[in-house]
Amino acid sequence: MKLKYMLEECGAVRYGDFTLTSGKKSKYYVDIKMASTRPEILKVIAEEMANYVDEDKIAGMELGAVPLATALALETDKPFLMIRKKTKSHGTSSRIEGDIKEGDTVVVVEDVVTTGGSSVETVQVLREAGAIVDKVIVVVDREEGAEKNLAAEDVELISLVDASDLLR
Repeated sequence: MKLKYMLEECGAVRYGDFTLTSGKKSKYYVDIKMASTRPEILKVIAEEMANYVDEDKIAGMELGAVPLATALALETDKPFLMIRKKTKSHGTSSRIEGDIKEGDTVVVVEDVVTTGGSSVETVQVLREAGAIVDKVIVVVDREEGAEKNLAAEDVELISLVDASDLLR
């Protein structure tokens, strides 16, 4: 519950009319970037996420999950991977930055999930590279289908804060 209060206090929870990444309309928005740019909150997020990590590596999709993956890597002393939203057209042309090998176990971290579309995409990118992914840890689950959509991919969703708790 400490994290819930920290999110509220720093202004990460806003009310109004918003369009989410999923395209859904919402009367509230959770801006984890507002929280993850504050060291004291980022540390708490990493500490709480660390309780669920036993995989070889950590992965997060750009932009919002990268600070989370970085902080969690520092907290657990495990390497992390950055997943690009699109394949870059130069250099290695890879969507994955970092060292990944066939059979690596990887946990995916996310800031906020609604339907889980970005999480599913991240899991698929990692699996295509040969990783074993069966868990996503998220700061806030908006409870709008992500758990079900990830379960369809045989992936467990673990949330530090659920929208129903946050909005009480």
